[in-house]
Amino acid sequence: MIHLELVTLTGVKLRESVYEVLLPTPQGQIAVFRNHAPLVSLASTGVISVRKKDNHPDDMMEHYAIDSGVIEISDDTVRVLVDEADKDTEVSSKEAEEALKRAKQLRSEARDQVSLDKAQSLVDRQASRLKIAELKRHRRR
Repeated sequence: MIHLELVTLTGVKLRESVYEVLLPTPQGQIAVFRNHAPLVSLASTGVISVRKKDNHPDDMMEHYAIDSGVIEISDDTVRVLVDEADKDTEVSSKEAEEALKRAKQLRSEARDQVSLDKAQSLVDRQASRLKIAELKRHRRR
């Protein structure tokens, strides 16, 4: 087992021993199991997926939508530090769809690069939230 800590600006979101963690990085998604090599990486806006036990199928995984941040892996511990994280059970598909629509509208109305970058960040964040809401619908209890 590996120890996973997901920490946001408001505190610890998750602190638990798990079998596997899938993490979004700028180079793509990485899977972390026990005895993973030490690593420090950026975390991309996206989805963290957590398999709690080795015999759990994909539809039993928990999912978290995260903002970009930092990942540290050492001594069978994975620490993910981000501004915000939402668990799949905290997000409704309808709200996520509406928020994504508003973010896309902001992006289309952006008049300078700063506004465009902020709007794109919102689009990415809301798309991640929508993805975990959809994954939740297919999740086994």
